[in-house]
Amino acid sequence: MTTNTNSLKVFVPLTLLLFFILTSFTIDDDVPKSSFKFKTIVIDAGHGGKDPGAHGSYSLEKNVTLAIAKKVEHLLKKTMDDVNVVMTRTSDKFVQLNKRADIANSINANLFVSIHCNSSPEGTAKIAHKEKGVMLLVYGFHRKEEQIEALRENASIYIEKDYKKNYAGYDEKDPASMIILNTFMQKYRKQSILFGDLLNDQFKNNDGRRSRGVKEQGVLVLAHSAMPAVLVETGYINNNAEEKYLNSEEGQNAIAASIVRAIKIYRKEISAR
Repeated sequence: MTTNTNSLKVFVPLTLLLFFILTSFTIDDDVPKSSFKFKTIVIDAGHGGKDPGAHGSYSLEKNVTLAIAKKVEHLLKKTMDDVNVVMTRTSDKFVQLNKRADIANSINANLFVSIHCNSSPEGTAKIAHKEKGVMLLVYGFHRKEEQIEALRENASIYIEKDYKKNYAGYDEKDPASMIILNTFMQKYRKQSILFGDLLNDQFKNNDGRRSRGVKEQGVLVLAHSAMPAVLVETGYINNNAEEKYLNSEEGQNAIAASIVRAIKIYRKEISAR
């Protein structure tokens, strides 16, 4: 019985993996490239409600992300009126990670942009050479030394009442689970990286911001999104200078403008392919 049970444990994940691979290729082959229309964007303000996210000396991540998300929504509606813009939250409300992705999936969104603030381990302590700058995350495999960012963002699931039920299939220690999730997202990986690179260029070249670049991480809100998706770490809220920038009208407007410029370039590039 032990041998049969072990064989079944191996067979089932491999069968699912093969199914996702074949499905991925079938979808790509059946849909004509000319039929693509970029029409819906989901803007996700990270954290909210009972989940404050990271904090600085006087501000909370949940409030900063909402303020920036609203500015992005306003700019998109003003300059891209042919695109439907959907927010995962518009107030200080707690929204489960899987529900954020469900919102985007249910309306067949073309792009999912999740807005966050970063934080470094030393907290708000004043030290020299403190971390600063933006970072863009896309879903993908992550090595042990890269897990700190994913663990920080994924920690939000433990606030959820039914987290064991909602994320029963998620186990980052199980290679089979990670392979299946990554394969399902593979068709969107290139587009996610493309948008991340475009946004990174906007932050660096237009705003003069320092950047840690585009990185692949196992962030759940991205893993559950069945479309190109990028998590934007807008800056380190526990860095005094960056906290001031993130809370200022000037800083928030600059961040929102960079996101919208990148979206416009992204739409143009993928629509031409």
